[in-house]
Amino acid sequence: MLQAPPGAGKTTRVPLAVAAHPRMAGWKVLVLEPRRLAARLAAGHMAAERGERLGEHVGYRVRLDRKIGPKTRVELVTDGLFLRQLQEDPELAGVGCLIFDEVHERGLESDLALALALEARAAFRPDLWLIAMSATLEAEPWVALLGDVPLITSSGRSHPVELRWRPPPRGERLERSVARVVKEVLREESGSLLVFLPGQAEIRRAAQAIEKAGLPEGTSLAPLYGDLSRAAQTAAITPAAPGRRKVVLASAIAETSLTIEGIRVVVDSGLARLPRYDPRSGMARLETLPASKATATQRSGRAGRLEPGICYRLWDEAEHRARAAQPLPEILAGDPLPLALDLALWGAGQGDGLAFLDPPPATLIEPARRLLRDLGALDSDGAPTAHGRAIGRLGLHPRLGHMVLSAADLGLARDACRLAALLSGRGLLRGEDGRDLRQHLEALLQPKAAGASLDRGALHEAQALARQLEGQLRVAREGGGDLGAVGRLLALAYPDRLAKRLDQERERTRYRMANGRQAELPSEDPLALEPWLAIADLGGGVVPRIFRAAPIALSEIEALFEDRVSWQRRVAWDPRTKGVLARQERRLDALVLEERPLRDPAAAEVAAALAEGIRRLGVGALPWTAETRARQARIAFAGRLQPGLWPAVDDKSLLADPLSWLGDQLMGRAKASELQDLDLAAGLFLLLDHRQRRALDRFAPQHLAAASGRSVAIDYASDPPVVSVKLQEMFGTTSLPSVADGQVPLRAELLSPAGRPLAVTGDLARFWQEGYPQVRAEMRGRYPRHPWPEDPLAAPATARTKAKPRKGK
Repeated sequence: MLQAPPGAGKTTRVPLAVAAHPRMAGWKVLVLEPRRLAARLAAGHMAAERGERLGEHVGYRVRLDRKIGPKTRVELVTDGLFLRQLQEDPELAGVGCLIFDEVHERGLESDLALALALEARAAFRPDLWLIAMSATLEAEPWVALLGDVPLITSSGRSHPVELRWRPPPRGERLERSVARVVKEVLREESGSLLVFLPGQAEIRRAAQAIEKAGLPEGTSLAPLYGDLSRAAQTAAITPAAPGRRKVVLASAIAETSLTIEGIRVVVDSGLARLPRYDPRSGMARLETLPASKATATQRSGRAGRLEPGICYRLWDEAEHRARAAQPLPEILAGDPLPLALDLALWGAGQGDGLAFLDPPPATLIEPARRLLRDLGALDSDGAPTAHGRAIGRLGLHPRLGHMVLSAADLGLARDACRLAALLSGRGLLRGEDGRDLRQHLEALLQPKAAGASLDRGALHEAQALARQLEGQLRVAREGGGDLGAVGRLLALAYPDRLAKRLDQERERTRYRMANGRQAELPSEDPLALEPWLAIADLGGGVVPRIFRAAPIALSEIEALFEDRVSWQRRVAWDPRTKGVLARQERRLDALVLEERPLRDPAAAEVAAALAEGIRRLGVGALPWTAETRARQARIAFAGRLQPGLWPAVDDKSLLADPLSWLGDQLMGRAKASELQDLDLAAGLFLLLDHRQRRALDRFAPQHLAAASGRSVAIDYASDPPVVSVKLQEMFGTTSLPSVADGQVPLRAELLSPAGRPLAVTGDLARFWQEGYPQVRAEMRGRYPRHPWPEDPLAAPATARTKAKPRKGK
């Protein structure tokens, strides 16, 4: 285990030193890099140091590009390509050492490659050297993972870096914040700048904002990200000419793996683009999130490579303290489908027994295995099928691999290769006008007609990948170009994202997908007129937006998924009509392809659906009365004093199972409007057995006989229970009875003749002595026709007024 800070020389010095070791004579050293750009640049740097051309002693292999030869001893390879090599040759013939670079980044493929390599070493190659290299200070977990191996630590040659906090004003756009701080730095500091931004779109917008703000003479802008041309990448990492300075606008690729010479100042946006997977929808996206403290530390360290430097952070110290210490490992948050297939191909099931720092969660892996079974990549026992092994050899995402292999049966193999190439990249057309994937395929076929919105870098990569796939599958180079087939091809890759239009509003049109989720399009988009879509890419918001899709006909869906389409009975609550819907539906998962009325549904089914409607509508949809609420309160009171002996009758419990107390009454009803004559009091009694009903009248009597002789209701919703009674009706009474078999004394709410509260007491004797005189003084003039005796204990209780005096008397 080797730990050293960024820029210390891990990537370029260690592999050459290892290859020169006598034990490595005749063996190859493989260096695993998480990014293509880092692999190419590091290999070029090592070859230049040796005064050789790439592909001689030092070479590299990345997607769509390789520079290796028969004498290559040090080979830099991306994690994904290495995984395919290891699956095909677990013994790693000819390889003497594996060097895992930048393991602290915790990429999914990197974690998996290390876990499989450790098992391969234990099973086949105990002589294989393994070296893990990290830029973090937390190397101990890796030492333990590797088997308590030696730890070598290097402090590097870093210089102190001053931190300056520059939080933006509220509401300021990122590119404006970056341009403002860059202008400040260029005015006040010397040297070149490295600006960290989350991705390509932000880099382009920041470049435009900086140019608009004006660059000093002798200063140039240099973007740096993985999909740039090689010439542009070289220009970004090359030191500025004497007397000049540059502003490098970089993605996360500049954090580690490569050193940009001449940088003295770092401007950090504080944002990172990270993979996030939603297991409910089966969708993965890159999300822009606050960078972790560890990531911020790596970025700031780039300013102290040559001399003391400065790092400007576009957030404040308080926010920094609240950030996560480390980035969330991709294995816990990324798309699990490729991982699940790789584990199955390795024979590792869900990954149990492999050496992971963070094992993949079963909550992600198991749904991924189900989807792989739907794609035909795994059998019912979870073992890879021949189709699954063929997908693994392609090096594509399993969805796209399935699409490409299945397209041959439809005569669409070449178009599938092209579409897979498009979907493996970032799309050819920039902006919101590129949602229709048919337009992207058309731009690939006729790039000259695409105009200024065409991304030339993405075009060249898509063309190269399409050619590679055609070669792997031995697809004829002639033919293809069927734009109308895009929907069918997408349906093969994303069967769970087939979508049916639901409704169209002024600004948005919603679709329901086969996985049960909804998605939406701007209503002005031409795709929003399509009744059926096959969706490739979407995300953002509670209802995700559709980013890439193509139309598909219902007949095409039925033909492609004939074995998965079936007629089903559906008796369910319909929130739109507030009634029970009884239908026969021809369905593909959550999609209703066709529906017919269901005649004579079973009464029990309708009642169960109506009960679901009650749960959704809430207790307010039921005809509650004061009497019913009083009965509910009595039962609840008994349940509080004798837990476990009485049923739960709070609103939440009643809503949880309406059939348990309203079952028979729901028979023959199907609409919310038919609930209003339900007898809820009788329903509540259904929850009690005969013994409980008799005990309730004793334990929680419904009424109290006032001294006046009138029967007064007891309110059990109060704690303790209370009786509301006119004060005059309690004359002569010094105490109140108890309920709950004498456990709980009642309280009295004494009312004025107008029914307004005068006092609440549980001690009537004390009230007559201490409280009544003041009440009498205030009330006797207001209510002269009611008795207000000086001695209430000697007066008869009454609910009547005093008799009117006769005339003349």
